[in-house]
Amino acid sequence: MKFYDIFSKKGTYVDEKPLIRIDHREKSSSVIAELLLKPVKLHFEQLPIADYIIRDIAIERKTVSDLKSSIINRRIFDQINNLKQYEKHLLILEGIIEEDVYSRGLHENAFRGFLLSLALEHGVHIIFTHDYKDTAKYLCILALKKDKSSPAPLRPKPLLISKHQQMQFILEGFPGIGPATAHKLLSRFKSLKEIFLASEEDLRSVIGKKTDAFVRILNS
Repeated sequence: MKFYDIFSKKGTYVDEKPLIRIDHREKSSSVIAELLLKPVKLHFEQLPIADYIIRDIAIERKTVSDLKSSIINRRIFDQINNLKQYEKHLLILEGIIEEDVYSRGLHENAFRGFLLSLALEHGVHIIFTHDYKDTAKYLCILALKKDKSSPAPLRPKPLLISKHQQMQFILEGFPGIGPATAHKLLSRFKSLKEIFLASEEDLRSVIGKKTDAFVRILNS
């Protein structure tokens, strides 16, 4: 069966559906149900990197709640560095409009700071989608779009997100702990372990009134 090439100036037809390779763990997502209605071919496999691969483009899909959890437990750092092994890569952040991003489990400055860091310091392109239907549309259009460049090989890259940045993100997840306060704590105590083991008196000498809420979380 032939399909109309919407990106061709001459309006030509292509003979085969474009392929989207999908990690098998995405099989139960609502995105797949939408993609089944599109003129694309789906192939499920165990992908070592990313959730979707379209030609030479690696795509990681996260809902807002997924991303917040990944920042807190630090899985996102390995995922992003793995993703960057592909020269062309995207992070799709789904549900950015409908969900209350800056609440429940992660300080708003930590979330905003992380997104800015990905875009400006690490060159990760972020696509914000409304919902799973919007995500499927983006994937479909990307698959149908003709790419004149040749596939780029995997190129392992060194870890780009430092341990200091990881510790900074974790501390900013505590209530009342913004970037400046997190920096003060790390400058004084040097590591998360030393911060968490510090006496209340020592903490208060660095972060003042914020100590009460910080200690309350540590002891909960």
